[in-house]
Amino acid sequence: MINYFEILSLIIAASLAMYYYFTCTFNFWQNRQVPGPKPILFFGNVKDIMLRRRTLGNYVTELYFNYKDIPMFGLFIRKSPHLVVRDMDLIKDVLIKDFSVFDNRGIFIPQRADPLAANIFNLESSKWRPLRARISPVFTSGKLKEMFPLILECAEQLEEYLERIVGKGEPIECCEIAARFTTDVIGSCAFGINMKALSDEKSVFRRIGRQIFEHDSKTILRFMFREIAPELYNLFGYVLPYTEATKFVTKVISDTMKYRKKNGIVRPDFINMLMELKKHPDTLKNIELTDTLLAAQAFLFFAAGFETSSITIGHALYEMALNLDIQEKLRIELKQFSKRNNKNFQYEDIKEMKYLNKVFKETLRKYPVGTTLIRKSTSDYTFNGTKVTIPKGTRILIPTYAIQHDPDIYPNPEKFDPERFNEEEIASRHSMSYLPFGDGPRNCIAARFAIYQTKVGIIKMLENFRLEVCEKTMIPYINNPTSLILSPKDGLYLKISKVES
Repeated sequence: MINYFEILSLIIAASLAMYYYFTCTFNFWQNRQVPGPKPILFFGNVKDIMLRRRTLGNYVTELYFNYKDIPMFGLFIRKSPHLVVRDMDLIKDVLIKDFSVFDNRGIFIPQRADPLAANIFNLESSKWRPLRARISPVFTSGKLKEMFPLILECAEQLEEYLERIVGKGEPIECCEIAARFTTDVIGSCAFGINMKALSDEKSVFRRIGRQIFEHDSKTILRFMFREIAPELYNLFGYVLPYTEATKFVTKVISDTMKYRKKNGIVRPDFINMLMELKKHPDTLKNIELTDTLLAAQAFLFFAAGFETSSITIGHALYEMALNLDIQEKLRIELKQFSKRNNKNFQYEDIKEMKYLNKVFKETLRKYPVGTTLIRKSTSDYTFNGTKVTIPKGTRILIPTYAIQHDPDIYPNPEKFDPERFNEEEIASRHSMSYLPFGDGPRNCIAARFAIYQTKVGIIKMLENFRLEVCEKTMIPYINNPTSLILSPKDGLYLKISKVES
């Protein structure tokens, strides 16, 4: 005979246990007298983010202004307490002064399910430090100068591509064209591979690149599974198939290294650095240099390298179309340098183009690709000048987007104004008020490469072409709520025409 009372009791007990599990941390910030929004069961404070209705950057920005007069506030991502630090002196402590306490990002790596997640962006400090030390030499100014002719070669192909399509009279999607260019640059400079993203509409590398950042229902469900139950998701790696992008990138990197080794090919690029690491594993103690770990580093450079730069190029061109006076002023500078060098841009020219640099910086001020920075404490920590102490393992969020849109720091922040980056204006602001590449030892390792790649792309798309808004242009700008980085919801379509010499 079924005992309904016992069944009901079990259901109630299980429900109470689950309720306790999901809410047992909800007094964390209250106990430390840190204000913040009230969390809800299962979601904490990020229901809309988990349901892909808005981005974490948008939400944190809203809270940033709601808690305007305090140095920090707390929130919960599901049941995990996160501290959002507003005060820029405290941000400097986290990123630089007390970096040794915050040298981890606290990102779970489901290495079985997503093996390429084990890259230096995500890795814990014990593996990140030695790997970064060995990888950093690839991104020195000297190495970049060697790569510059390869970037220019891809830029010439970009100009030829624009010449072919300008006569069609159709709007162009700037982010997609820029992504084709940056894909070719990464392929040439980092891997010694002609990815043919500009010359071949069916380029497999461009298709894989799209897959990495696509936001279809299957990808979103997989991401939500990983976020809600990361350990369980990793266990499912034994039955879940790898994504096509994971399989493709791993095979390409492995095959390229084997081919170079067999044929004695040496190039001063990222693949060669990985081969040297594999040849001398003793230089990285306590790290097993598997092909998958090496492929993960290459994957990061490929994915982040083309996507972040191409979106920044797209954002810059979008603002140029909205601000034709700025576009014309920039084009005058580009023409001056082009004429000076008989249309052959030099490595040194990029540094000397002062107005281009202002436009570039203002683009990343208004549209930082990463809207928040995340760090994780490796020990208990008390914030300077406060009574707030956090235990080991607490995650910190730094609201990059919110800071760079704070009218107290950048008056009229929605206005695109390159003059914000005059030397006098920069000197008047706190050093932590501009963080598109992060700061401190764990800043973007490839920032210098990204800057040059992006600026060359902007040069080639504006020197001989005019971009204007059209009926398909998204006004006002709306960011994609399903994207992990700041990107436009429906692309950036602009009208393109040839500029008379």
